[in-house]
Order: sequence, then structure tokens, then C-alpha cells
Amino acid sequence: MRNRRLIVSAALVAAGIGLVPGAAQAAGPVAPAGHGAAASAGAPGKAGVQGTAAAFHSPADRTKVTAQAEAAGNPDLAIELEAYENSAHEILLVSDVKSAAAALEITLDWGDGTTQKYAASGADVQNTTHMYAEVGTYAVKVTVKDTTNNVTAVNDLTFVTAGSEFTPHAPTRVLDTRAGVGAAKAKVGGQGMVALKVGGVAKIPADVAAVVLNVTVTNATDAGHIAVQPGKDFIRPTTSNLNYVAGQTVPNLVIVPVVDGYVHLVNGGWASVDLLADVTGYFTHSAADGYAPLTPVRAVDTRAGLGTAKGQVAGYGTFDVEIAERNGVPKGATAVALNLTVTNPQEAGHLTAYPSGQAAPSTSSVNFTAGQTVANSVIVPVGPDGKISVRNGSWKPADVVMDVVGYYTPASNAAFRPMSEPFRLIDTREDAWYRTAGPVPAREYLMLPLMGDSAGPVTGWVLNTTVTNTRGAGHLSVAPDPNTWTDYQKGLQTRPERPGASALNWTAGATVPNLVQSPGGKGDVIDFWNQGWEPVDMIIDCFGYYDTK
Repeated sequence: MRNRRLIVSAALVAAGIGLVPGAAQAAGPVAPAGHGAAASAGAPGKAGVQGTAAAFHSPADRTKVTAQAEAAGNPDLAIELEAYENSAHEILLVSDVKSAAAALEITLDWGDGTTQKYAASGADVQNTTHMYAEVGTYAVKVTVKDTTNNVTAVNDLTFVTAGSEFTPHAPTRVLDTRAGVGAAKAKVGGQGMVALKVGGVAKIPADVAAVVLNVTVTNATDAGHIAVQPGKDFIRPTTSNLNYVAGQTVPNLVIVPVVDGYVHLVNGGWASVDLLADVTGYFTHSAADGYAPLTPVRAVDTRAGLGTAKGQVAGYGTFDVEIAERNGVPKGATAVALNLTVTNPQEAGHLTAYPSGQAAPSTSSVNFTAGQTVANSVIVPVGPDGKISVRNGSWKPADVVMDVVGYYTPASNAAFRPMSEPFRLIDTREDAWYRTAGPVPAREYLMLPLMGDSAGPVTGWVLNTTVTNTRGAGHLSVAPDPNTWTDYQKGLQTRPERPGASALNWTAGATVPNLVQSPGGKGDVIDFWNQGWEPVDMIIDCFGYYDTK
């Protein structure tokens, strides 16, 4: 059995403290035992990275026996089944066979056309794992044939993989409290919450597992933060998805699990705000598109004429970007993960990224004010010609920069597995198990080890990164580290190359969040580069991961 475990202790999840309105605060630091893999809690086979594993149970009294077992000499013959989500694609099946002493032939039918057989001589308990090639729902059946007494027993259960795959969705507004779309036409009060129905809305399936939303806060009169969560129970969050100050309009991409068709947006500030949300894709527990990460690469820079014409994009102007068969994205990719940045805008406005060949939607990807440099992570469906379009929703020109960080394709089976709740990995304002508290120095990087070397890297990580206590302007770059954690422990690491792409931008005094999707490299170590000339603090939360296992 191969369990994935964060190198940071799962005890951090339980150590959360209440937040004060404003930037989300850190959970209390708790060092893991031996600075190694975290011990898993809860169900057998649970991977420490994802919270409590879901169990599927079929009790012994559901067993179907083909003859009268009592008359056959095996009155207690029955099978109890429990199944656990061992990883994105893997099941752990606990089969408890209750039987008198007898020769038994036991067959496990995994529901995907494969079976597994073994023999027993009476009562038997087995923990067996199986890796499914595709995510989905499977009918798992266990058959016990008592050859001594000529009787057969069968029990089954329905198992749903933990992993889910992506389907792109044309950018569509599903929430706007200013207009009464998706919620009441009213601001969300301080410490208030919006229950947003997404399952069955705007052609999103009713059984959707997770949804991709670009969430924007606007009309704020005081500082605060927004957290997006699956459950309806109001829980003061220990992490945040985006932070804001009075008068600021701030977007951020979120990938959030859906529970009973709903997601919930919590206003962690004391003053009321307006909230907007645009859907650009969703995940289901069925075969669709897997994720393929890339080392971030710059695809567009209008200042240099890279990827499009040189020069600012005119007010309400649009340009197309070749995505397929460029910058590591293959033909057939259905959506692309980008970091979209606006810089040197001459007036306030927004950018909208959308699939080519259609009219620009009434949604936004990045919001900005005059002179501001601001970035946002976006996932954009690719048009039938392999392109996407970017529109400047301002009356005046602006420069646009775009970095490609990954793509979605049917050729990948890397499924998304969300955390049951966001997991605070590090807050540089607090001590961590492998470093003392302190900001990341100028032009240096924060090395973040995510897993022990023996676990093997996952395909990609979904992280929310916030920069705070900024003293000057700068930007953040995120890239996989070429070293392993063991290399750092033994002092054998080589210095990583400085990345050329950016994940977020800041100015003095700003607190800025952005979603980051990053591969972990060969050892699941990720570097967060302070590309500014002054120290900054960083807060990094894990929202899930993509994995082929």
C-alpha cells in the first residue's frame, strides 16, 4: 500500500486558531514527529494530505447466500465490506469473511473488468488495494465459495474514487450580489456567508465534485478577507482565499469541493462587501480531462511583442493567443492554466480571458486600477482553433503578460483530490518545523518541502499563496526545486535557477493572494521566489493536489 503524506504534520489542521478580520492568520506551528512523514489519522489507508477519508460500508447482513448455510454446516457464513479512498485512483478494501472452518475460495471483483482470487480455511480478514485506471463509480463485489459445504456467499458495495477530472466551462457569472445573481441583491454582511448553488446551475452537473470559480470582492469599506468553503456550517476559517482593503476590488481563482450542490463564501471582515463569482470549469468523479503541469513559461508580453503584437492593448481591444502546440501545450488540450497579469494600465478596468471563436462574456479575469500591476490565476477553455482570446475591458490601453503553468487534456489521468479543508503549510511570520520565523529575503527563495522522498512526487499541487508585510514593489515566482529534501538535509543541494515567470505582484504595504498550481519536481519541493528588493512574508495554504495514483 502506498500512502501519500505531507512532510508537515497533520496536527496543523487541528491547531487552527480564530482569525481577526484582515489577512488570514496562521495556525499554531506544530512540528511533526522526527520531521518525517505525518502519521495518518482516521480510516485505514488514509493519505495524510487530504483529511478524513470517506468510507463505503456494506454490513454482513446484506450478504446473499445461495443455499441454506445452516443446513450446509456453515451457519455463520457472511461477508462485511468496508472501502476507503486510499488515493485519487486507489481503493483499500477491507473484506471480513465470517465463516466456520472450511475451505474457501474468495474472489474480489473490482468492477472494472479485473478480479483477484485467494484461498482461506475459515474466518478471514484481508486489506487489499486496487488501482483504477480511471476515476469513476465502481460496483465492487466479493464472492466466497465454501467448497467444503457447497455454499456460496456474495456481498457488494458501490465505490467512488476520491479523484475527479476536469471539464471546461465557458466563463459564466453565477454570483453577483450587486445584481441579485445567485444570491440576494444585497451586500454580504461582516462575518456573513453566502450559500451559492452550483450543482445543476449553468449546465454544471448536479453531482459535481468541485468547481473552479473566479471570485471577486468589491465595494469594500474596510479591510478583511474572503474564504470559500464546501460546508454550510459557519466555521471561522483559518485560511483565506483573498484579502482586501477599503475601496479595493480583488479577484482570485478558487478550486473548491461542492457539498450537496453548494459552496459557501464567508466574509471574514467586519464590514459588508459585494461578491462576484464566475465559473470556468468543474470536476466530476467520471472520466474527463486530467491535469498536466508545466514549469511556468512566459507566453505573452505586449511590452516585448511576445506572443502577440508589440504595444499596449487598446481600450476594449481584443487579441488572440495561440495555445495548442505552443509552450509545451499539446494539440487536443481542452483548457489551459495561466497566470494573467495586467501592467501599465492607463485607467481602471478588467481583463477577460475566454475561448476563441465566441463573443466576449460578461465576466472578468483580472480587475485593476490606473497604474496598477496585478495578476490572477485563470483556467481558460481552449477554442476549437487552439486559441484563447483576451479582452481589455477598460476605455484606455494596458499591457498584458501571460504565463502558462499547465493544461487539461483527456490524455492525462492526473485527477484532482481536494483537501477536506484548506491546510496551512507555512506562515513565515511563525516558526515552522524546518525554519525559524522571518521574512523571505530580497531576491531569495523560500524552499517548501511537501512530502518525504520515499513517497514519490504527485503530479501537481494546488496552493493559495499570500504575500504580506511588503515594504516595496515586487513579484513572486513559483517553480519546482531541482533538489530533494534529502539533498537539503545533507547539504548537497544546488542553487535553483531564478524563474522568469511571475505568480503575483505587490506594492508597498499590500497583502496580495493568488492561486498557484505547481509541479513539485522530482522530490516534491517547491520554491517561492521573492523577486523584489525588500523582504516579504509569505503564507501558503494547500487546497489539494493532482495525482495519477
